[in-house]
Amino acid sequence: MAKDHHIKTLALLATDTERAQEAAAELSQDFQFVPLEEADAVVVLGGDGFMLQTLHAMLEAGDVKPAYGINRGTVGFLMNRPRKRADLLAAINRASARTVAPLRMVATDQDGRQHATFAINEVSLLRETRQTAKIEILVGDKVRIAELVCDGVLVATPVGSTAYNLSANGPILPLDSQVLALTPISAFRPRRWRGAILPEYSDITFRVLEPAKRPVAAVADQREYRDVAEVSVAIDRSSEFTLLFDPGHSLDERIVAEQFVT
Repeated sequence: MAKDHHIKTLALLATDTERAQEAAAELSQDFQFVPLEEADAVVVLGGDGFMLQTLHAMLEAGDVKPAYGINRGTVGFLMNRPRKRADLLAAINRASARTVAPLRMVATDQDGRQHATFAINEVSLLRETRQTAKIEILVGDKVRIAELVCDGVLVATPVGSTAYNLSANGPILPLDSQVLALTPISAFRPRRWRGAILPEYSDITFRVLEPAKRPVAAVADQREYRDVAEVSVAIDRSSEFTLLFDPGHSLDERIVAEQFVT
């Protein structure tokens, strides 16, 4: 989506914090919002967590609207700065658009049940007990690591590369890089393996070794499935969504700036 989007109708979603609710009340004085299903775009008031929650809900409903976030939370990496009320619609129509494709995760638990969901930031596998996890990693149909002994491992998108992935010493990925970060979490063996950068079309499979003795949970952004036996992860281009950013305040710039934080 280019600039001059011709957006005419907006929905408004706000988290339940006092700051977000106050901002919602102020915006509602100057603009007539419509239900989400009738809107051309959605204004999201809160922080990154609420933005992810909103995007997940739209993805699962199969009706994804362009989202313009206004930071009323803490980090606000996916959000715009608070702005004056009266020019909201004009600002959204001037905004830069960034199209993003989520990961699709399919987790099979130890009872053979499958759980499918989306991840916008990352899919992570994490040990559930004091026992280290043992995980086999395949890329395509080729085994790349026969046994990773670790606290966990994750796959991050460029959008999510500055979140958990960065905390686990993974690489920051430019938005247009068309790659994924595969990052170990406290790897014990292979001791020198620091992860990999993979083409975004890669199909990645994790097989949990000794799952009964060393149980592992799979987490797609905020959704957790426990006692998994196998997890497959791939980009889902059929479920793309659009984030809107004020000029000069784009997600690309934030990813670049994050690499110079001291």
